[in-house]
Amino acid sequence: MKHTLAALVENHPGVLNRVASLFRRRGFNIESLAVGTTEQEGISRMTFVVEGDDNVGEQVEKQLYKLIDIIKVSDLSREESIVREIALIKVRCEKNNRRDILDLVEIFRAQAVDITEYSVVIQLVAHPETVDSLLENLATYPIIEMVRTGRIAMLRGPQAISVPTTEPVEVARFHQASGRRPEGELPYVSE
Repeated sequence: MKHTLAALVENHPGVLNRVASLFRRRGFNIESLAVGTTEQEGISRMTFVVEGDDNVGEQVEKQLYKLIDIIKVSDLSREESIVREIALIKVRCEKNNRRDILDLVEIFRAQAVDITEYSVVIQLVAHPETVDSLLENLATYPIIEMVRTGRIAMLRGPQAISVPTTEPVEVARFHQASGRRPEGELPYVSE
């Protein structure tokens, strides 16, 4: 089973390195990783895909929470979510097979974003399985170059993965001891 995990992280240098080091030390393989900013200033979102049983998903989630830069982690595989990936695929073509390639582009609701005398660049934004299916259908044409972004995902409906306004006492104390929260009162604490 593939687990799609979304983590809200503090947006500053070194966070990606610490996360990658955690995966390396624990022996988890990252199948895909996408990182970008969010609607909240200073917060980025990392979307990971790891393969394994439910235990692996839970272990990755628990290990991520041990990093100081991690604010919230959610396993979107357990929720109803929208998953997409972007692919750019450059295919060699001739005049006699260009129409066939463009027909495939249309069938998969992709776009031809660059056409030259000897190549077509196809852009597809879709579920990863749809990207795989397009690649299978393009197998008879020489693929010159290809790049995929990795998965991004979002919960369906009005739900959102957002920065929590409270955190457990032990987490608040850990953050305070490590300098993430100032000394004194623990303002965002839940029992």
